[in-house]
Amino acid sequence: QVQLVESGGGLVQAGDSLRLSCAASGRTFSRNTMAWFRQAPGKQRELVAAVTSAGSTNYADSVKGRFTISRDNAKNTVYLEMNSLKPEDTAVYYCAAGWTSSVLTGRYDYWGQGTQVTVSS
Repeated sequence: QVQLVESGGGLVQAGDSLRLSCAASGRTFSRNTMAWFRQAPGKQRELVAAVTSAGSTNYADSVKGRFTISRDNAKNTVYLEMNSLKPEDTAVYYCAAGWTSSVLTGRYDYWGQGTQVTVSS
C-alpha cells in the first residue's frame, strides 16, 4: 500500500514559479513510476509529467520546457518544479504512483488528495 500526500500548491501570478512536493509512504517508492496529473474545472484529468524508477521522464507538450519532474528516493518524495506559469495551468494537481507499465498503460494504482494551483493573469 502506498499513501501519497501533496503539498506546495497556491495562488500565484502568471510568470511565477511554484514547486509541488509529494511525500510517499510504503516500501516500494524506489520501484514506483511516479507522476503528476492535473484536472481543471470542466476538463478531463491529464498527465503532466512522469518519472520512472530508472529516472526516465516524459512531459505533456503543454508543459515541456517549463515544468521539471524529479524524485528523491532517499526521501520518498517526488517534485514538480513549475516555471513560467500560465493561467491555463490552473488546476488541481494530483500525485500518482504506479509501475513500469504505467508509462504505457496510463494506469496508476495510488493517488494523492490533490493540491490546488491557481495562476492569475
